[in-house]
Amino acid sequence: MTNFIPIFPLGIVVYPGEQLNLHIFESRYKELINECYAEAKPFGIPTVLNNGVADMGTLVEIVEIVEVYPDGKIDIRTKGLDVFRILEIVKSIPEKQYSGAIVNYPDNNTKSSKLLIEKVLTGIRSLHKLLNVTKDFKKEVDALTSYDLAHHAGLSLEEEYELLGLMHELQRLEYLKRHLQKVLPVVAGMETLKEKIQLNGHFKELKGFNLDL
Repeated sequence: MTNFIPIFPLGIVVYPGEQLNLHIFESRYKELINECYAEAKPFGIPTVLNNGVADMGTLVEIVEIVEVYPDGKIDIRTKGLDVFRILEIVKSIPEKQYSGAIVNYPDNNTKSSKLLIEKVLTGIRSLHKLLNVTKDFKKEVDALTSYDLAHHAGLSLEEEYELLGLMHELQRLEYLKRHLQKVLPVVAGMETLKEKIQLNGHFKELKGFNLDL
């Protein structure tokens, strides 16, 4: 399917199913949000990378307008729907401040693997333990998807965008698994280094080397 959508380019990656809270303060996007909410239509959030709008993004719906401030700024809750690919950006829309895009929606294979999910989840929990972070996903393991886990695996923005472009759940889970296998030893090494630095200057109880051995 191909259609036209208003767009709100941001320097983040939004995933399908994600709950995203936004504070809207720019005039063009206040107009976009007010119109989309009044007409119950979604808008697109394409990712901004390297000072440009990337090809991929996620369609989102406005779940709730939480607060409208006296100066017109708006707090909203949104939810990610579908991944889209931009075919053409329409920078100027008659009588509108915001821009839009002609997009299509790539087929997204959601077939999962409980074993892969468990491996990724174990890796994320190990990472969070090293970083002294706690996260309750509030879902059973069987209900979790790569999109639920991606923001919590220590990916860079570029890596999160790469994952957005993978159109098969098994590919996304494998991507997360390999990333965690790569990053966990690095973080563990940093934690060991931090402990050594913190101990510097303290009285140390160390066993001497026995020269008679």
